[in-house]
Amino acid sequence: MNKGISVALLAAGIMLSIWGIKASDSFGSDVSRFFTGSPTNKAVWLLIVGIVVGIVGLFGLFRGSKSN
Repeated sequence: MNKGISVALLAAGIMLSIWGIKASDSFGSDVSRFFTGSPTNKAVWLLIVGIVVGIVGLFGLFRGSKSN
């Protein structure tokens, strides 16, 4: 995987994770947490996708540096 793509994936993963954390602290998520005991689906999916994309980017950076 190209280092540029890996860095972009890592940055996107970090941004999505931060966005997910902010979404889990929102008023809508607080209301959902009050009634269901869990945050909104949007917050959960942003966190999951952010973590997965960040791990893929990090893996691409380490794998690319070993093969060079």
